[in-house]
Amino acid sequence: MNVFKFGGASINSIERIENVGKIIKSFGSEKILIIISAMGKTTNALEKVVDAFFAGNQKEALDLFEAIKNEHNYVLQQLIKKESSSLKDFYTEIEWLLHDKPVRAYDYYYDQIVCCGELLSTALVSAYFNEIEITNNWVDVRDILRTDNNFRDAIVDWDFTKTKITETIVPLFEKTNLVLTQGFIGATDENESTTLGREGSDYSAAIFANMLNAKSLTIWKDVEGVMNADPKEFADAQIINYLSYNEVIEMAYYGAQVIHPKTIKPLQNKQIPLYVKCFLNKDLPGTTIDNKVAHNLPPIIVVKQQQVLLQLSSKDFSFVGEAYVSKLYELFAALKIKPNLTQNGAISILCCLDDKPDKIEKLALSAAEYFDVLVEKNLTLLTIRYYSKEKFDELTKDKKILLTQQTTETIQALLH
Repeated sequence: MNVFKFGGASINSIERIENVGKIIKSFGSEKILIIISAMGKTTNALEKVVDAFFAGNQKEALDLFEAIKNEHNYVLQQLIKKESSSLKDFYTEIEWLLHDKPVRAYDYYYDQIVCCGELLSTALVSAYFNEIEITNNWVDVRDILRTDNNFRDAIVDWDFTKTKITETIVPLFEKTNLVLTQGFIGATDENESTTLGREGSDYSAAIFANMLNAKSLTIWKDVEGVMNADPKEFADAQIINYLSYNEVIEMAYYGAQVIHPKTIKPLQNKQIPLYVKCFLNKDLPGTTIDNKVAHNLPPIIVVKQQQVLLQLSSKDFSFVGEAYVSKLYELFAALKIKPNLTQNGAISILCCLDDKPDKIEKLALSAAEYFDVLVEKNLTLLTIRYYSKEKFDELTKDKKILLTQQTTETIQALLH
């Protein structure tokens, strides 16, 4: 058995949905669990629905959701000749909520509404597969993947989820070769929808691969494979045909967007290889990720925009020792913030973080109890693994460098 994950770009048009059907047909009678993300930019559109609803703009929220409905209905009508009601229950689920008023936290409503994207896309693709005689079983992953109630970044209950996969998913493969479900989402023990964090579909796929003891996990993307840099920003970006689990974890840690940071561990634990393949040309070799060490890797470049530098200085010019550092990391934990870069001086601490305005404001206000605080925004964090001086100089030319940090393999620079 194999696990396939198709991202939103792979189904963002009628032609691409048809292409996914051709890819699946090419694997004949292989048993495959398929995970599909929300269609195109649906998640972004649903986030706007959440924002309007939570702000009390009910009509705007309903109008925005109506546009999402119309888009999905149009695609469904173009792909399926006979009338299908496969999406209506999900529309009703969201509209029922939108006619109410928010009485709980934003993150709760985010998960209840945004989860709809994956449910709509998978129901649509499942119906299309049946239309072209690709027999499949559609499963609501919220009945399978149990999480806690940490909305927007839920933690998986592995024991419960493993039991449900064994009891529910495994028997389905005795009836059909294909099971189709959602990534990114789960549910609490009270049947409230949760999400695993943005781009969490890769993680969902890895969970299923682990618990099904899959032969492999394949993530289908719109690039040839894992690149050493974002090809949209670097014209000379090149494919890396082979990577180790450890290297991908390092890349994810520094902010590379190719593989979700949580994806690798479930695969590594059972030595399940990960293939990153191009859905635009399935015959390209792509990238293989497993436990073998990769050699002679090119410079791997990660650029993170919208960074913030917090300069925290002791109020009385005393040394910033363990007590101050401990207080700072307690604040990080309380706000669920992970610094991208930190550097300690005698009387100051420098922290580079993603610019999440609400959390940065809370962090700065809380830190002001212990430190003098300065905040600088609109910065860029450059990371180069396997760097050379020439490559670093090239990428920082004419930039103001605010902070650098380096090891024998990796250099980072915070740039203005």
